[in-house]
Amino acid sequence: MRGNVGDVVYIPIPGWTRDVAESNPDIFYTNREGTRNPEYLSLGVDNLRLFSGRSAVEIYSDFMRSFRENMKEFLDAGLITDIEVGLGPAGELRYPSYPETQGWAFPGIGEFQCYDKYLKAEFEAAAMKAGYPDLELPDDAGTYNDVPDDTKFFQTNGTYTTEQGKFFLTWYSNKLIMHGDQILDVANQAFLGCKVKLAAKVSGIHWWYKVSNHAAELTAGYYNLDDRDGYRPIARMLSRHEAILNFTCVEMHDTEQPVEAMSAPQELVQQVFSAGWREEIEVGCENALSRYDATAYNQILLNSRPNGVNKKGPPKFKVTSMTYLRMGDDLFEAKNFKLFSSFVHKMHADQAYNPDPNKYNKPIVPLKRSKPKIPISVLMEATEVIPPFQWNEETDMKVVEEAESVGLLGWISSFIFK
Repeated sequence: MRGNVGDVVYIPIPGWTRDVAESNPDIFYTNREGTRNPEYLSLGVDNLRLFSGRSAVEIYSDFMRSFRENMKEFLDAGLITDIEVGLGPAGELRYPSYPETQGWAFPGIGEFQCYDKYLKAEFEAAAMKAGYPDLELPDDAGTYNDVPDDTKFFQTNGTYTTEQGKFFLTWYSNKLIMHGDQILDVANQAFLGCKVKLAAKVSGIHWWYKVSNHAAELTAGYYNLDDRDGYRPIARMLSRHEAILNFTCVEMHDTEQPVEAMSAPQELVQQVFSAGWREEIEVGCENALSRYDATAYNQILLNSRPNGVNKKGPPKFKVTSMTYLRMGDDLFEAKNFKLFSSFVHKMHADQAYNPDPNKYNKPIVPLKRSKPKIPISVLMEATEVIPPFQWNEETDMKVVEEAESVGLLGWISSFIFK
């Protein structure tokens, strides 16, 4: 596994899996040029026993069961409360469409990653069944660092708007959703009875969100357009497992992004959070880039409670958790850490610390068996576009910079952190 932008982590998949790739490189995601991505196994091999008699899904299942066995002490003690299940590169439910290791740079549109022989065969079979016997995988979608108008696929009235293009994009995105559903199902079986919640991470691909083709989202597997919701079907799938939807880029403002990227992280967060809450699942969040300033913290606070604090009870909409990136030396500089401490206090609505996690959210109960599988037709009903819930203009629990601190408490805090 490789981290996202700003991360240095690299945990390669096991050597015995890479050994299989020496004679069969198609176990890895592959772009149109034939470049393999060894970070994660192609979902095309999910159910193929290519690994010493085991399929990829069986390997994932065995790993999770081993984790439960070896972490039993921590699970029983309630020290582990969430299990975020890795569903793709960097642990996210997506295709590896924008790999920096292959030369991608922001804000490139990325590339489709379905050209291994297994996914190619699945697509050809699906196309044949649907009445498109001559339809092939796209060859006009450009390369990693193109802009949409550089390509026939994403240009105005391009291939993505045709019946064949829509068929491909539906197949590509549905394969991803079904992959996530299957892995979460075996995770549910592995941790059945443990006092934990399952969680899945969705990537915050905010660049090219303002253009009608949403090219960068489409190459990653999120079939999201102005007239088609690509995230609510994912949320509906997660609802089967009562899994938390974990989303990123919550610290970002549209105005902070390069104009040429046509980026809209604020609107994207509102869409994805609304999708989760509409499907009655919990939503978690994290920041995408390292930030230590009040502007970013206040945007996180706004997204965490879009309608503010409810003094008569829990707010109607709130995130269930927030993962902060990144705990490095910069964070522990006096000024930064003081502001971060204030941010943490505001995330808890100025309430005193309580060590019991059951006091913060719904009581943590033993994990129950996932609900029956949701038919793909029912998942696709969630593609209907519904306006997102209303957000306040700003948070009602603001963090303020040190220069704005007033009064005796502010003076004492400044003295302590000198």
